[in-house]
Amino acid sequence: MSFLEALVLGLIQGLTEFLPISSSAHLRIAGEILPSAQDPGATFTAITQIGTELAVLLYFWKDITRIIGAWFRHVLRRELPANHPDVRMGWLIIIGTIPIVVVGYLAQEYIRTAFRSLWLVAIVLIVFGIILGLADRLGRRDRELNELTYPHGLAYGAAQMLALVPGVSRSGATTTMGLALGYTRPAAARYAFLLAVPAVFGSGLYELVTAIREPGASPFSALEITAATVVAFGVGLAVIAGLMRYISKRSFLPFVIYRVVLGSALLILLATGVLDPL
Repeated sequence: MSFLEALVLGLIQGLTEFLPISSSAHLRIAGEILPSAQDPGATFTAITQIGTELAVLLYFWKDITRIIGAWFRHVLRRELPANHPDVRMGWLIIIGTIPIVVVGYLAQEYIRTAFRSLWLVAIVLIVFGIILGLADRLGRRDRELNELTYPHGLAYGAAQMLALVPGVSRSGATTTMGLALGYTRPAAARYAFLLAVPAVFGSGLYELVTAIREPGASPFSALEITAATVVAFGVGLAVIAGLMRYISKRSFLPFVIYRVVLGSALLILLATGVLDPL
């Protein structure tokens, strides 16, 4: 695959990571449409996600540093009580990260192979799009982030775990869970973004080490992956700011429609043999 294709995929990663439409699905589909007609792979996807998560770090910098500082002050110095809002958020992020760490480690073979089937991608795009629409429509949307409980944090984590399958969408699955549990759209999205930070950085660094040890793990060179990651960071930063403004006033319906249309189109292309499902 070429340098230009890497930049295009980095652009797609940045545009889609924070929207509930699955960046990994878009990278998987785009890889088949680009001239090389090749899956960019789980390694490329995970490493470029580091770029978009750096955008999260920058956008939520004050929140993240405050939470980390408070958590350490509680654990190491006992200066803050366990029920302090920032201490609780630190524990909630840790608890919510456990499911994806465990399953992500145990399911490595499936993440790189079976989970990347375009048939599966198409189906989950549609199914989880509909679920997002129902949660957005039927959820009470009266709970704020300071009301988040530990069981709800674990439920968020279970939803994030599903995003190991391209097409589910990390932000989409976790936001859907938040909406289903009755949280407001901004609250559901905010925790979803914070929760993604340790999981994405962990996955990205793991794949980065894999790429260094096994140069053939990705069809792209180190320079191409680096360039794509930088593009993903810049574009992602602009998208996250726009999305937070959007969801404070509007519903997720456009994303639901987009997911169903894209999934349906993908099914047609697969059924007619235009795209290879493997």
